[in-house]
Formats: sequence, C-alpha cells, structure tokens
Amino acid sequence: MAEGPRQRKLLKVACLGGGYHSAIGRSHNTALSMDHRFEVVAGCFDLDSRRNRHSAAMYGVAADRNYESLDQLLQHEAERVDAFIILTPTDQHAGHVLRCLDRRVPVICEKALAVSMEEITAIARALDTTSGFLAVTYNYLGYPMVRELRAMIAAGELGAVSQILIEMPQEGFLRRDEHGEPLVPQDWRLRDHQVPTISLDLGVHVHSIVSFLTGQQPLNVIALAGNLGNFRNIVDNVASIARYSGGLQCSYWFSKTALGYRNGLNVRVFGDKGAAEWAQGNPEYIQFADFFGRKSIIDRASPGMRVANEDRYSRFKAGHPAGFIEAFANYYADVGDALEGYLDSGNAKLQDFVFGLPTAMEGIKLLEAMSLSAKELRWVQV
Repeated sequence: MAEGPRQRKLLKVACLGGGYHSAIGRSHNTALSMDHRFEVVAGCFDLDSRRNRHSAAMYGVAADRNYESLDQLLQHEAERVDAFIILTPTDQHAGHVLRCLDRRVPVICEKALAVSMEEITAIARALDTTSGFLAVTYNYLGYPMVRELRAMIAAGELGAVSQILIEMPQEGFLRRDEHGEPLVPQDWRLRDHQVPTISLDLGVHVHSIVSFLTGQQPLNVIALAGNLGNFRNIVDNVASIARYSGGLQCSYWFSKTALGYRNGLNVRVFGDKGAAEWAQGNPEYIQFADFFGRKSIIDRASPGMRVANEDRYSRFKAGHPAGFIEAFANYYADVGDALEGYLDSGNAKLQDFVFGLPTAMEGIKLLEAMSLSAKELRWVQV
C-alpha cells in the first residue's frame, strides 16, 4: 500500500506583542492558524495587564501561559516552544530579537527588522554566533498573483525588465474624524529615526517587492521627503528613483498623506516584450500587455498559470477573492517549512519565498541612502 502524505508538525509559537486590539495582532493570529501549521500557545501580548489577559483569552491561550514581560516569557517558554514571534513596535524589534537569539530561540519578526544598520549588524553577529533562525514577515509577498508575476518575469514573458514603478499611498496622517480632529496613530509611528518611520513602515515593502520580483540589488538613489500632514517634525511622504543592477530603474512613492487612499499599493513592471500591473486593492488579477498591443487580464483560473493555481492557493475556486489575511497565511506556511527544516536539521537556510537578514540589511541600506539623499538633495550610493 502506498504511503500517505507525511504529516506536518504543528509548530508551537509564543508571541511578544500583537495584542487583540493592536494594528496587526489579529491579522497575524488568523494567518498563523489558517493552514494548521502553527499554534499560538503562549505570549505577552500587551504591556497593559487587562488587555494582555483579554488578548490571551481571545486567542485561546491558557492563562498560566500568558506573561507580563519578555523576561517571564523567555524564562518559562524558551524551551517549550518552536519559535517566538516578535510583533512589538518597530523600534523595539532589534532588542527583542537579540534577547531571543541569545537564548537560542528561533525568531519570526514582523517587518521592519530594525531601524538602523547598527542594529542590523548586531543581529547579524548574534545569528552567526548562535547559528540561529530568523525570518522576517513581508505579507504582500504571499499574494498568489505577486508570486505569479515573479514567475512570469523569470520565464521571460516580459522580456528584459527595465522599469518598475511602485506606489504605496495611504491617508492616515491627513485624515480627520467627524469632529474635524486629526486621527492620531500609535506613538511609535510619530517618532522618526535615522531612517524615517514611514520608510520602515512602507518603504520596506516596496524594497522587498522589487527584490522578490527581480533579485536585483539597488546601486544608488535620489529622493525627496516631506512633511505634509497633521503631525509636525516627521516625514510622511517620500518619492524616490533608484538605479538597480541589471540596468533596472525603479520609481517609488509611499505616503501617509494621500487623501482617498486607504492602502493604494500598486506595482507596474515594464519589459521589452510586455508589461504587467498588480494592485493590492484588486489582488486576484494581473493586467498584462504585450508588444503587439494586446491587453489581457490574468487570474488564478487563466490558462498557463505557473504558480497561482497551485492547490495551496486555492482555498476556494477563482472568482471568490482571497485577500490580505490569506496572503499572510501563504507567507507563514513558507516560514513554517523553513522553521521545520531548521528544527529537524539545524540548517537555517530560508526557503525560496521567505526573506530574512540579507533582505532586511539591503533594505535598511537603501532606506538610509534615501534619507540621506532627501536631506542633501543628491544621488547617494547604496
């Protein structure tokens, strides 16, 4: 009798941050559970005791495995779980990641991994010393049609890719409530570092998408940055042009002051044989044009799909849109494969669809160069 499929290990994880009422907590928790790869069994979800207990209850975490600090979480769970997931504010990531790596705990960290090259370098040293595991979550890379676009580029359907235009406009820093008062974001979003927080929030996504689609590296960059919204002394709008290896030119715009856009992430890729466009607001489709002038719309049910029609992406048939949470789940499923491989063999090599330290390091270098360019109004080498 033929053997059945190998049963996958249910990976048990603890979360630091990501409370039920946080910006991202429920998204991560839902995505983790969607494909039965992970189980959240412990956590310190919020520094507020009441919200922390409420989050644990809502996520189904036992009260005796809900802790009030990272110290307690590490003390009691470092040897009981397969990984820690870091979902704290961005400017706390590096310190928390380093604490976990020091205890030899595999780490999955929400982007951005760190706020500076100094922090990235410290993490790199810790990974080298401990032979540890680190994956960084970039949820937009989990969309099936983004993965299909990558496969199309690799197969030469667009020819030699010369331009990529990515915009990620949002409106939160210029919106007002019904009384005319500004909508106030979390405190950490209103503190800039050497790299502005908007770049750590949105810029890491545009960089990761270009890296994912093409594998090319940024060479130099010129940028403009501005403060156009309701909150003084922070950057809330960035426009940039970057030269990449392979003759690729990229244009970036990301903003928190673009009224009318909740999240206008849009990717346009231009080659000498064809062009393709993908928009996060309509994520099931790629618009394609070839050099004969033909235009077409591609979805998961189109003939000739290389990636997007795989069973793993077909939780339900095409025409019934999947979205943000499903994309997150796709990425987490790949992280699960990489983590399981590490736990079985000690090999920390990430899978093809999962990004870690090298991408985070390249991204910080690019964003630091953007920041310097905007200050000095000149081209800056990455």
